[in-house]
Amino acid sequence: MTLSLNTSKGMWSLAVLRVSQTTAKVWVGTLFHTLRKPEQACVELIHPDGTRIRKDIVSKDWQRPFRYVYQRFYTTVEFEDLEPGTHYEVEFIRRTDSIYRDIEEWQVLRHGQFDTLPASLPVAGERPFTVALGSCFYAHRDGGQAAGSYRALYERGPQYARPHVTFLTGDQVYLDIGFDSLSFVRSEIRERVADDYAQHWQLLGSILSRGATWMLPDDHEYWNDYPFYDSLIPTLLALKIDDVRQTWTKASEDGVRRIQQSPRVETFSIDELSFCMADLRSYRDDERFLPDADFKKLTNWARGLKGPGVLVIPQPLIVAPNPLERNLLSYRGQYSRLLEALGHSGHDIVVMSGDVHFGRIATTSLGPNGGKLVEVIASPLSNLTFLDGVATSTPELQPGPFPHASVRPSGWSSAPVQCSDASAVSVRNGWLLSAYPRDRTTEHFMTAAFQRNTAGGVSLKVDAWRVRDRDDANLPKRDFATFDVSLT
Repeated sequence: MTLSLNTSKGMWSLAVLRVSQTTAKVWVGTLFHTLRKPEQACVELIHPDGTRIRKDIVSKDWQRPFRYVYQRFYTTVEFEDLEPGTHYEVEFIRRTDSIYRDIEEWQVLRHGQFDTLPASLPVAGERPFTVALGSCFYAHRDGGQAAGSYRALYERGPQYARPHVTFLTGDQVYLDIGFDSLSFVRSEIRERVADDYAQHWQLLGSILSRGATWMLPDDHEYWNDYPFYDSLIPTLLALKIDDVRQTWTKASEDGVRRIQQSPRVETFSIDELSFCMADLRSYRDDERFLPDADFKKLTNWARGLKGPGVLVIPQPLIVAPNPLERNLLSYRGQYSRLLEALGHSGHDIVVMSGDVHFGRIATTSLGPNGGKLVEVIASPLSNLTFLDGVATSTPELQPGPFPHASVRPSGWSSAPVQCSDASAVSVRNGWLLSAYPRDRTTEHFMTAAFQRNTAGGVSLKVDAWRVRDRDDANLPKRDFATFDVSLT
């Protein structure tokens, strides 16, 4: 018997981590330290006709999200033999009675839903394949607004804007913000990282449980400008101590690999439209943003495209040298070779990214073979506040020719980048004595809808949605007019 008990379930989590045309992977558990592991639990998949498939969870299945933190726990379950382009629901359920009785009592802890990937790209008149894009989520002053706006759009928005999947492209947590990050005690460092994840995952729950969410880390999943620690930011000076840095690194790596379960390089395709998600942050060294084997997988994907490609990465591709901290251009060898690979097929490339605390769509040519680059940046979901609010930003609308002369591949010419206020997210004025001391980009996420067009190519329509402004239907307000482009 399943009960609807009047108890708080807000400390439990369910995240749909992956889907394909026929499979789904679901993460369940808690990141809070006050809950007890269920001796018996399960995840049930609910088919459209109401049929249920049950995956049991027993005590030995629970794992630690952080290797040296004992109280928190999670597991993942996978479902196979699903139908393409189909909507499913999932429930995370525990048995509540600790003494076995004739009548079992079970409690639903969390509910989720998702769509499997479609077998083919939708055509005109059908619901398009829509992805949501967001990054940079700072918990303070959000109060659930980002996830609430996403949920409203997912459940009640127009069909073209309801996401099938979501890409969160970095800074889902800010582990290095605040003077309490200065601790020299190993246990306090680990608990600080674990507590930050618990808070952020609770606030992001309505995103993570609605549609599959691929997550890529950026530097604040670790610390500012990770893996380097030459910053003079006062709150990060403790990183110069080897023991502090190693403890922090292990805890933050656990968060990325066990909670976010970020891929190094992962791909999926719908007809000739191909997606690639690449973690260009976690494996950096002085010379490379990816190890050679992973970089080869990325460039092989780009060179082998048979149609438009969508590259999802934590930092933008259209950038200039930054003297303050590293960006992709800091790795000139791999950056130039990546450009060569992206331009090789002559097909159009859409880059989806975050990091820079502004939202903007920019277009330019992509080498001599005829392809174009469309870069979509969605940042932030929630701005930094007070002293940290000096790190807010506004859209860069004059980025200079692309690619930068220092990394131009052989045979390429630098071309102008087209972007304007018409495809940039709006700005809010700052006030020195407020929580937002500088002008900042309006908090938002974007949706990108892909559909087969009448010419046989792919139509892309991008919208930006304000997470803290609602319209008369209590849906998030659109920020700029729909950006429409045809991809080949």
